[in-house]
Amino acid sequence: MPINELRSIATFAKTAELGSLRQAAAAQGMTPQAASQALAQLEQHLGVRLFHRTTRSMSLTDEGRQFLEAAQPALVGLQRALHMARRATDEIAGPLRIVGPRSTFAPVLWPLLDEFCRLYPEVQPDVQLDDRIGNWVEDRVDVGFRVGPSPAEGVIARRLFGLQLIVCAAPAYLARHGAPDSLNALAAHRCSGFRHPSTGKIVPWYVRVGDEVIEHPVVPALCVNDEALETEAVLAGHAIGLVTSVTAAAHIRAGRLVPLLTAHVADRSGVFIYYGSRAAQPARARAFIDLAIDRLTQNPAYVLTAHELASAESSGRAAHAAARHGGT
Repeated sequence: MPINELRSIATFAKTAELGSLRQAAAAQGMTPQAASQALAQLEQHLGVRLFHRTTRSMSLTDEGRQFLEAAQPALVGLQRALHMARRATDEIAGPLRIVGPRSTFAPVLWPLLDEFCRLYPEVQPDVQLDDRIGNWVEDRVDVGFRVGPSPAEGVIARRLFGLQLIVCAAPAYLARHGAPDSLNALAAHRCSGFRHPSTGKIVPWYVRVGDEVIEHPVVPALCVNDEALETEAVLAGHAIGLVTSVTAAAHIRAGRLVPLLTAHVADRSGVFIYYGSRAAQPARARAFIDLAIDRLTQNPAYVLTAHELASAESSGRAAHAAARHGGT
């Protein structure tokens, strides 16, 4: 029968400490028979007798004492490691590795991270924002965010909210160039393009036509590989842009951007949180996941209703048509 060395050595050490095999068995949650078998297997495995046995007590042999002195430091170290691992599971403290996409997620992550750090100051977040898709296991990720569910095996993905793609322009652009009344009319306008930081390719404009989301080609008058910079260009009136709801919602509600062609808003994807089995997670990861789900699931700060979009487009077109007419 193969020997379980760790269990046998632990039984030996506990028996030496308590001077009783029966008490050692009880302390380890074993039957006396299992403890006796573990000790016998260890002695047979080592080829030495470790205890002098009488009907009343057990005492170490010289070989047993030498073995205990050699094994004791390793057992203490192992017990310390087990204690630290159990404490990490229970305490909301320690390092927490978080990954997410740079181009879309930074405005969403900061308020969440700010609140989490205030609630749990003993946690040390390690945040990596990158538009590439890394390896969840190799990168030692505790919690991740992605536009779209993670393809990694063994990863739980939960949708937080839909990611809308909205054609937008600033009032200053509409005042100078007017507003397109159809997708085809975009060809006569200055449009911004987003170059994917990882691939170097220009990301196509995705728009909804009927029940389908299709690629609509535009010739960029301005092209960048950073969403924040693209948004600034659109806000400044240099171009019409296809902006995510994460970025556009607050600007639309404040009147800094006007949504256009809102019948064609695409929501082909969503923002997901992903993580491993909750049963094996430390408390700090569980706390962050719970906070993220509570704060971000269908958060209206990052999603505009169809009524909001249509109303903002109608009022924006009317206001700037009136301004253009009044200026002529």
